[in-house]
Amino acid sequence: MSQPLATRAPAKINLTLHVLGRRTDGYHELESLVAFAEAGDELQLVPGPGLSLEVSGPTAALAGNDADNLVLKAARLLAERVEGLKMGAFHLVKNLPVAAGIGGGSSDAAAALRLLAELNDLPLSHPAMREAACLTGADVPVCLEPKARMMRGIGEELGPALALPPLLAVLVNPRVPVETPAVFKAFGLQPGQPLDAAWHPVLEMTSAHSLLGNLKAARNDLEPPALNVQPVIGEALELVARTEGCRLARMSGSGATVFGLYEDSQSAADAARSILGRRPDWWVEATRLR
Repeated sequence: MSQPLATRAPAKINLTLHVLGRRTDGYHELESLVAFAEAGDELQLVPGPGLSLEVSGPTAALAGNDADNLVLKAARLLAERVEGLKMGAFHLVKNLPVAAGIGGGSSDAAAALRLLAELNDLPLSHPAMREAACLTGADVPVCLEPKARMMRGIGEELGPALALPPLLAVLVNPRVPVETPAVFKAFGLQPGQPLDAAWHPVLEMTSAHSLLGNLKAARNDLEPPALNVQPVIGEALELVARTEGCRLARMSGSGATVFGLYEDSQSAADAARSILGRRPDWWVEATRLR
């Protein structure tokens, strides 16, 4: 039997998220600086006949059944495009909260594609890989090579990888799922409607201090509608913002996960302990972004 292959599916964090308008086909045009956390799910592939998925871990019960899981969807889409694709049994360890605005399912799907690429000696740049990623979900392409970069359009336009200065973060999720369509509905744009809003600022990345200053001039446009859908996000933002050393508190994606950014690991660790002390029932993780 071939040796198992393994990879991490890191949490995707939208450090910024500007909505530029809504296309006539109903999709929203976005511009976002995306980074990836050290925290994430774990995925293993044991090569063999057929295709299967086993899910375990702290949040496995909320990850949906096999038919809904994006790991299998991505694998099947790739198999449709690569004749004789070698497959196997996937084992997913779910650590991240579900429907949380941090791309957990998309990152899992991208991790599956990476493992299949390794097993089949396919480069990640292979057209079949890119097509399968796009068809699996809007966030899967940016998760395929999990490095900080700008993401535009509906997720299909990816900028080059960026060398972020060290960024320490605390991720906080109140364990309340938030469905992305509900947030966009609350945002209220009609098909074909542009949004007259400030474009994304140019980001200076020579140091964490300069980048944090630039990030304050940006925003997450989905934060206000998400607060209307799930007001507990406001409590999470307030708790994070009040921690000592927090330079920026913001929601990621469509929520409900929020993050705080810090300039050193001790401040982030202290903040995580403080938040858990107040809300021990929440998911709280001190991590590093890249």
